[in-house]
Amino acid sequence: MAKIAINIATGTLEQKEVIVGIDLGTTNSLVAIIHPETKQPIALKDIDQTTLVPSLLHFGAHGEMHVGNEAKLYLKTDSSNTIYSVKRLLGKNYNDLKNTQKLSYKIIDNETDSLVKIQVGDLFFSPIELSSFILKELKHRAEHVLKMNVSKCVITVPAFFNDAQRQATRDAGKLAGLEVLRIINEPTAASLAYGIGTKSDETKNVAVYDLGGGTFDVSILKITDGIFDVVSTHGDTYLGGDDFDNEIVQHFTQQLGLTNDEFQSNANLISILRLEAESAKKHLSSNDVYESTVMDKRVSITQSEFENAIQSLVDKTIDSCATALKESELTTEEIDVVVMVGGSTRVPYVKKRVSAFFKKQVNDSVNPDEVVALGAAIQADILAGNNKEVLLLDITPLSLGIETMGGLMDVLIPRNSKIPSRAGRQYTTQKDGQSSMRIAVYQGERDLVSDNRKLAEFNLTGIPGMPAGLPKVDIQFLINADGILKVKATELRSGVEQIIEVKPQYGLTDEEVENMLMASITNAKEDIQLRSLIEATTEGQTQIEFTQNFLSKHKQYITEEELLATENAILEIKKAIDAKDKNAIMAANESLNTISSPYAERVMDIAIAEAMKGKKV
Repeated sequence: MAKIAINIATGTLEQKEVIVGIDLGTTNSLVAIIHPETKQPIALKDIDQTTLVPSLLHFGAHGEMHVGNEAKLYLKTDSSNTIYSVKRLLGKNYNDLKNTQKLSYKIIDNETDSLVKIQVGDLFFSPIELSSFILKELKHRAEHVLKMNVSKCVITVPAFFNDAQRQATRDAGKLAGLEVLRIINEPTAASLAYGIGTKSDETKNVAVYDLGGGTFDVSILKITDGIFDVVSTHGDTYLGGDDFDNEIVQHFTQQLGLTNDEFQSNANLISILRLEAESAKKHLSSNDVYESTVMDKRVSITQSEFENAIQSLVDKTIDSCATALKESELTTEEIDVVVMVGGSTRVPYVKKRVSAFFKKQVNDSVNPDEVVALGAAIQADILAGNNKEVLLLDITPLSLGIETMGGLMDVLIPRNSKIPSRAGRQYTTQKDGQSSMRIAVYQGERDLVSDNRKLAEFNLTGIPGMPAGLPKVDIQFLINADGILKVKATELRSGVEQIIEVKPQYGLTDEEVENMLMASITNAKEDIQLRSLIEATTEGQTQIEFTQNFLSKHKQYITEEELLATENAILEIKKAIDAKDKNAIMAANESLNTISSPYAERVMDIAIAEAMKGKKV
């Protein structure tokens, strides 16, 4: 199985083809390659001689879209239609989000476990779609500079990214027309860029402190004879330089005498203060005070005030360092190198605190904005078979997952995952009193299971009768060193369990694997669009069923006007589903949410009052 994957990644490449390394960042993104003559990694520069592409998107009134520096021009003038920090939303559901009130654009919030959606005018986008637009811009930049087609890449992610966030990143690449050969952890990429561990006789313990615009993680790596082993990692996918900016924004808001409501209601002011905060943060890296004028009023912040404001945030990163170090079973004395990654590590206070914790000088000699992309380019070069010094461990040739509602493939183990590999996810029932769950295991790269290969199917029976959504079924995939897949399903409340074993290779020839990969690339755009429509349709149908059940039980508490409005909203969802219009379905869903929320809250209050009657608190 590993040989098939390696052959697909390397053996079919044409000599002139380049595999690029991409850092899809919260604040900025960039693309890098190995220079064909010097054999050193370089970040590609556009005609403006800059390597960084701001991770920004702007949607105009007539449907036009601007990406990168063009979008940045609209941050102050049309901020509600300018999207930033989308990486922080990848793989997140509504309940995961924090501090969304500080964003100047609209995130639909229905307080569910569904993945977030961003509304821009009458259009609805997932973070995957928005990230794909940024990746497509990077693809165009690379093709413009290299004068050749670019279709294969390596994309970096924070080491602390979970399975959902990694899969979302992979899907974004797929939608952008890129075959993502590998998702690589940013700490590993950074170590490669510094040249640590690339010598066959070298043994190093490395701490990689990675603080970007929106995410933070620290990883402890043991590098021996060219083998990179991440022994521990800790962090927060919702902590970064954006949060430093937010502290400065709060400081400026107080100086301007603004209430929280006044600030939150002015989208353009949010963006203006964000940009001022970013300028202040950079200025304070080499100066004692920052002064500016906003709304004809003076604002200022000293370096001391800035450090006091961000101290608790930096404390969290140091706590993560301590946890990662403890889990690695190493001491600070045993760490050979401390590598700094991410633009936010330029803050002197951050460097001082990290250096004090590890008791040694930090290594930041490589541009922290470029280091991850440079490492991704090196990894791409390894996949292309040009670098034999670093060992590639066995990997899976195709993605493995299960069938979910609407006939969709939910990937648990992506293709090119290292073997042995383990991944899991929790699911729940769709119907009240459901006592069994059919679990179908598939292999392939398409979004619909009908386009992939079924490996196995079994029923998890004996689930206690509970309301829909209450049972928690944990499904675990484990591929051992021999390439044998074991699937385990457990209902967590009752302990009911079922295990099956799937043989290696799954009966696929090299040619079949290549054909499945080619089909996934050829149909990428159609697959993603169809998946989005199915997900919106499923959400709409589920919402209709839930609302109708709610009405049948609590109709006496709902006014005739509310009932009529609800019936009309349900009718609009059904019309949109029949028309197969994703945006119309989502708009109708949002409308039903708006209508039903007030009486749902009212019924909840009545239920609580009834339950507490006669009781003292």
